[in-house]
Amino acid sequence: MTKTDHPATIQTVMNQDAPDSLIPYDEIVQEALRAVVGRVLGTIVSGGSTLPGAHHFYITFKTGAPGVSIPPHLRERFPDEMTIVLQNKFWDLEVLPHSFTVSLTFNQVPAKLVIPFAAITAFVDPAVDFGLQFQAAVDELAPEMHDDAENDGPDGDGDGDGSNVVSVDFGRKK
Repeated sequence: MTKTDHPATIQTVMNQDAPDSLIPYDEIVQEALRAVVGRVLGTIVSGGSTLPGAHHFYITFKTGAPGVSIPPHLRERFPDEMTIVLQNKFWDLEVLPHSFTVSLTFNQVPAKLVIPFAAITAFVDPAVDFGLQFQAAVDELAPEMHDDAENDGPDGDGDGDGSNVVSVDFGRKK
């Protein structure tokens, strides 16, 4: 048996005839899954801010979300969404209750980023085919096509294809 024999999945059962829920299950699950990202990053901080083994992370986030702080030249280049790589060249990683900060270089220029967990739309660790995909927390921002941030991380994207991405999508009656 290999690790890919049982991919990580979350299933929700919603009856078409069921009344609208007064409990915001979708928001609760999204918040819990984003907490996984915080816990993983916190583990890296407590381990001396070095990634164990071949682990590395691709983190995609909405650049216009409340609380996001990135340099103006990056916001101009990525007005909607940006993907960063945490692998070799990052420092000052700090995990707070609702966000994290990290310093990276972009074209050899250092930059400090503040990213609230609510702004994250995807988290992938290709070294172990693990990924989480989130509903956009900032619905009013229309998605735009963009290049990856290309911070001074790895040249390749590893051997993972993101096949074990957990996608949570709750249907709502309209």
